[in-house]
Amino acid sequence: MYQLKSTQIVKTDIKTCWEFFSSPNNLAKITPASMGFIVRTEIPAKMYEGLMIEYTVKPILGIPIRWVTEIKTVKDEVFFVDEQRIGPYKIWHHEHHFKEVEGGVEMNDIVSYVLPLGIIGKAMHALFIKNKVKEIFSFRYQKVEELFNK
Repeated sequence: MYQLKSTQIVKTDIKTCWEFFSSPNNLAKITPASMGFIVRTEIPAKMYEGLMIEYTVKPILGIPIRWVTEIKTVKDEVFFVDEQRIGPYKIWHHEHHFKEVEGGVEMNDIVSYVLPLGIIGKAMHALFIKNKVKEIFSFRYQKVEELFNK
């Protein structure tokens, strides 16, 4: 299993931070345009446990891939977890943690994932998937800086 961890201070209050990051409609705003990210399902006003969300993404060579995630756990203004149900990974488990700190909100992302295809998946991870995942989260970090921390 691979894991990526990211921490960022968001210069806003916990309510504003939670409302932005817990809304799947805002995910496209912090995802590189090159990913061709489109939400395919209607999103309710408030996220809830068991919510299934379908997206289309184009992570490699512009080829569209169906991605379905389930919101597994929600504790308002503290954390939520989404897991892939259909998509390119064998396992995708993404934890989003929020904590009020001096000057804003400390936001921690922990992504744990496993690729399919055994040794081929491991080779693909080493060749480009690891860097692609890092690139997406680096982009996200920069966009959050632009949106909240100018």
